[in-house]
Amino acid sequence: MGREDDTPTPPARILIVDDHEDNVELLRARLEARGYATLTAADGEQAIAAAETALPDLILLDVMMPKLDGIEVTRRIKGNQALPFIPIIMQTALDSTADKVEGLDAGADDYITKPINFAELEARVRTQLRVKALVEEVERQKRELERISRTDALTGLDNRRYLEERLDEQFEHAKRLGENFSVVMCDLDKFKSVNDSYGHQAGDAVLQQLATILLDEAREIDRVGRYGGEEFMLLLPGAQLDSAVTFAERVRRSIEAHEFSLPDGQTLRRTASFGVAGWPHPRIRNCDSLVRAADDALYVAKETGRNRVVRFDSPEFNAHTVAGDGDYSAAGTHSAATAPISRAGGAEATP
Repeated sequence: MGREDDTPTPPARILIVDDHEDNVELLRARLEARGYATLTAADGEQAIAAAETALPDLILLDVMMPKLDGIEVTRRIKGNQALPFIPIIMQTALDSTADKVEGLDAGADDYITKPINFAELEARVRTQLRVKALVEEVERQKRELERISRTDALTGLDNRRYLEERLDEQFEHAKRLGENFSVVMCDLDKFKSVNDSYGHQAGDAVLQQLATILLDEAREIDRVGRYGGEEFMLLLPGAQLDSAVTFAERVRRSIEAHEFSLPDGQTLRRTASFGVAGWPHPRIRNCDSLVRAADDALYVAKETGRNRVVRFDSPEFNAHTVAGDGDYSAAGTHSAATAPISRAGGAEATP
């Protein structure tokens, strides 16, 4: 079996920083003979500029230089949070313990004294490049774990926990700046029948394609997430309630017109229902009540025939609201469990 990726690995790039041209050429020749790529800088300011623009894999840095010495260059490079981890090997004729400690305290990763023993230098370079590779792998795994922690595994959208974190942040941001903020709840109609008739793989395929439609219709600044099962939430920062209703109606038509492809080659069509709520609004005082209002509007959309968009303060919605209980100012949780909707016998609408 061949390797998954046969692309050659580019040689590690080493930035050589020294104000003596002869030293630079000697180091360049030795390192390039070992297969490394090199770039050079003649003083501390050039070194910082090269580190920030070229992003070398390792810096071989002389301590005694004009303008900025190696100690200050190290401090600045290691203190730049925008840079990735770049190992720095300091080289100097100063061999005292105090000099080495000063360099290491500044952030240097290793130290070598002049005259340079090239076998030792090559060993130190290899060691620091291995350290860099390990650091990069740890960072990659950390990013992957963060992605997994906030992503719905099936659809690739935001999961509910991450979505609710962004919901709280964006609502507080809207309150602080006096901006509009709308929430849209979307639920695929009669989804259970897809699983029952075609199997769960088919249901998964339908949800994945629905997620694609939602992402395609949303703006870059919007958040789209799977709230649970076949229910999705969209956060629309800056969107007035009327605009959010218009957006939901456009998405509803896109879903209605879409032909969902199933794993066995069959196709089917499905519709979706939407509930929309927005802030600021006299009937909404907090983030939880905003979500409750959108979820209740979704329930009304399901109860009154599905495949429709209902805004939480519309006459259609008000007709289903318990008399005197239409104010969403009370504190609650991100749930419709206490929603003031008249539901016969307390039963939920059939999905």
